[in-house]
Amino acid sequence: MKLTILGCYAATPRTFTNPTSQILEIKNRLFLIDCGEGTQVQLRKNKIRFSKINHIFISHLHGDHFFGLIGLVCTFTLLNRNTDLHIYGPKGIKEIIKLQLRLANSWTNYGLHFHELESNESQIVFEDDKAIVKTIPLKHRIYTNGFLFEEKMDKRKLNTDAVQNYEIDKCYFQNIKNGKDITLDDGRLIKNAQLTFDPTPPKSYAFCSDTAYNEAIIPIINGVDVLYHESTFLQSEETLAGKTMHSTAREAATIALKANVKQLVLGHYSTRYENISLFKEEAETIFSKVLLADDGRSFDF
Repeated sequence: MKLTILGCYAATPRTFTNPTSQILEIKNRLFLIDCGEGTQVQLRKNKIRFSKINHIFISHLHGDHFFGLIGLVCTFTLLNRNTDLHIYGPKGIKEIIKLQLRLANSWTNYGLHFHELESNESQIVFEDDKAIVKTIPLKHRIYTNGFLFEEKMDKRKLNTDAVQNYEIDKCYFQNIKNGKDITLDDGRLIKNAQLTFDPTPPKSYAFCSDTAYNEAIIPIINGVDVLYHESTFLQSEETLAGKTMHSTAREAATIALKANVKQLVLGHYSTRYENISLFKEEAETIFSKVLLADDGRSFDF
């Protein structure tokens, strides 16, 4: 599982920082999460193949999380895209994008599918044979969802030495990988555990931005491998965080601790701060495993 941060700063873009956007790679699937202004430039800088992006998840309709979407949709047309594109986001996202396309007379030459979200309960919004994606209802000034990405369990790994020792024919290999026991010609039953290795444990990633401190998300994200949680402010601006319905680094760390996550990644920093290492220092007073997102930074989990 690889996370590439394209942008992780709040509000307005600057020459050296970008608003929220990130790429999550799970089992050769690329998911684009949020699409702030300048996202497609950041995709090029980070050498991300546009053609591999088939699913875009938009948390909410504040501009710093989706103003780059219409540009990317139109660029896909200029690149002669022919693969369907799926966009998941709050109700209204379809109206906004189609209005811009209609007034510019710039319709796409590929299938553009909108999956609009309205529920205040966690729901499955995407599923295939490799991964499943659920919403995480967040607490912000407008309707907002985070997203929980979960790998599906791989098939068991064949122990080639064991199957050779039992002289098992290759025609049974798929059944063995699927977890089935095997009965030999002499009648002996060989348990699957004797013929296979456990698969790599599936990984999970939770994206939570933008949101005020909200313990209601804990049951949904409990035990995830990686939690990206917004930390717009430091605790010294706790009152401002409350008014704007954002979180502090300390609050993000508290959620990570209570949810028993394995790794916390902080982001969505207010541009008022010149030194983002202060966020890590504050969070580590509560939770020890803290990483700082920054534009262009990648993490392999």
